[in-house]
Amino acid sequence: MPADLEEKTDRYERLLADALDTAEPAGDDGTPLAEAAEECLEMARSYLEDGRHFREEDDRVNALASFSYGHGWLDAGARIGVLSVPQEGHLFTV
Repeated sequence: MPADLEEKTDRYERLLADALDTAEPAGDDGTPLAEAAEECLEMARSYLEDGRHFREEDDRVNALASFSYGHGWLDAGARIGVLSVPQEGHLFTV
């Protein structure tokens, strides 16, 4: 397995896990905004779990894809304003 694939998979897993730790719903509980935020967070958590499963199966390509998709859900939620995320740092593109 190429070392760069392993390094990138490790980096994207950490990035997704760290981003999930900081992202929060932007709206009040029970509002459509908060519900959309929870859906984004749930999708990201699911992709993190999937990526970890693929990693256990030594399938780094699908693990990397899962971590990337999960982070995409968080970035999208932040860009459309349903997630509150840090404006500084390397976790988000907003």
